[in-house]
Amino acid sequence: MAISAKTSGPDFTKGVQIEILQDGESLLGHVGDEAVLLVRQNGEYHAIGAQCSHYGGPLEKGLITGETVHCPWHHSCFDLRTGEALKAPALNPIAAWHAEICEGKVYVTDKKAPVVKPRPGTEVQRFVIIGGGAAGTAAAVMLRRQGFQGSIHIISEDKNPPYDRPNLSKDYLAGNAPESWIPLYDEDFYKLNKIQLELSTKADKVDPHRRNIHLSNGKTLRYDRCLIATGGSPIVPPIPGINTDKVYFLRTLQDSRRIIARTSWANKVVIIGAGFIGLEVAASLRMRNMEVHVVAPEGEPLMKQLGVHVGSHIKHLHESNGVHFHLGHSVKEIRERSIILDEGQTIECDFIVVGTGIRPNIQLAEQAGCWIDNGVLVNEYLETSVPGIFAAGDIARWPDRRSARPIRVEHWEVAERQGQVAALNMLGDRVRFHDVPFFWTTHYGITFGYIGFSDRFDRMDVIGDMNSENFAVAYYEDQRIAALLTVGRDMESLMVEEALAHFNDDAVKDIIRTFERKMNQSPKISPPSAPPPSSSGSTASV
Repeated sequence: MAISAKTSGPDFTKGVQIEILQDGESLLGHVGDEAVLLVRQNGEYHAIGAQCSHYGGPLEKGLITGETVHCPWHHSCFDLRTGEALKAPALNPIAAWHAEICEGKVYVTDKKAPVVKPRPGTEVQRFVIIGGGAAGTAAAVMLRRQGFQGSIHIISEDKNPPYDRPNLSKDYLAGNAPESWIPLYDEDFYKLNKIQLELSTKADKVDPHRRNIHLSNGKTLRYDRCLIATGGSPIVPPIPGINTDKVYFLRTLQDSRRIIARTSWANKVVIIGAGFIGLEVAASLRMRNMEVHVVAPEGEPLMKQLGVHVGSHIKHLHESNGVHFHLGHSVKEIRERSIILDEGQTIECDFIVVGTGIRPNIQLAEQAGCWIDNGVLVNEYLETSVPGIFAAGDIARWPDRRSARPIRVEHWEVAERQGQVAALNMLGDRVRFHDVPFFWTTHYGITFGYIGFSDRFDRMDVIGDMNSENFAVAYYEDQRIAALLTVGRDMESLMVEEALAHFNDDAVKDIIRTFERKMNQSPKISPPSAPPPSSSGSTASV
């Protein structure tokens, strides 16, 4: 998924003076026509591809910690020695080169060959992944990258191979990204890596005693390890008229296609719900010059998730782009060409999009005997209460050490990272899932990044000018900084993620305390308005 870029900086094949870099510093240059990042860390020099394999983020603007570099856009993480993609949303590695020192200069020479060491004893094992979304796909890719030699089946009710779901409400819906960019990989990738896709297929029953899975297509699959990653389904509010063909929900690629088709002739849309999906849809449909009305019972958008300051800011952003809000109201009835609000107002519209949240699909896990409590309960290794069965993604409720309580988070990146950790543990590696939740949401070209987790914050500190597109909001639970939202402060977001990952509350507070002093010193980095043209699915073997 890397984006092409013009090369700049020195030609590393001709060498650069070793003193040009201090420990922890990096230098952007090139080898031929490929952009390369030279990094000095702990006295050693490493040379890797300069762009994130997710959406082409500039790694020279990222955070270097230990033997890794973190992308400033969406927080992917890569190994400096090998280029391996260690943490989602990047699932593919970046190139790595040999770096050699000679006569006071460091030279970047030939590329390192990717190495995947086969896992002995896995040839006869059968792993089944139920769910073709973020967690399931990331798990399958990680299994192959870790040398798993057995069979992998992905069972998906979707008719399409796995795709980039966040884009369905963002650039793809807005018309800025062609459909060719949406698949995570093309079909040849799954064939090459021997990942069997069972599309348009439902897992009807899991028999944990016989370790069988009964599918809707009549097949029965045996498994040694099973990952349940069934995601969620849109909540359907009990509104008269909601089950008509003018009402749309947005969860699948097919849903997004239907909405886009409707916009070819429609002029007015009502969006029910002022959460992340509802507001991203609102922004995307405004890009298509639709008249957009948003109806929600809250007084401000995203109040529960982000608080009054950010909610008010996002509302003003949408209003300045032509969105009409009807907050503090609910929809009483849906009619052929209009909706009726609870207080009697009629809003004419050509169609309706409902974005009132999702309900986790826990039925299969419950049938299999897994413990359930507002999701599927898992331990720190993402194991359920049933031996041999793991759970990840929107359904998983795991013990979060930072908040000291079990949490369930419906973020794409969390799902991918859980899928990666679940894969490692299916292989027997015993890796704890302690990743810090992160998500991003984009409205009219402005990206809001959120690191951490808090569903019960009791205080918010706004740092900087919210009108400058260069600010942060810290969320506190008691005296602990539980989460941070940033706009235009990507490095600080990465630093807070690193501190939270190491449970270093003092470091988090130090970063926050230095915010205001640095507000006018660091450059702003913003992701592109659309994915790069080369982000279509890869055919490369893992």
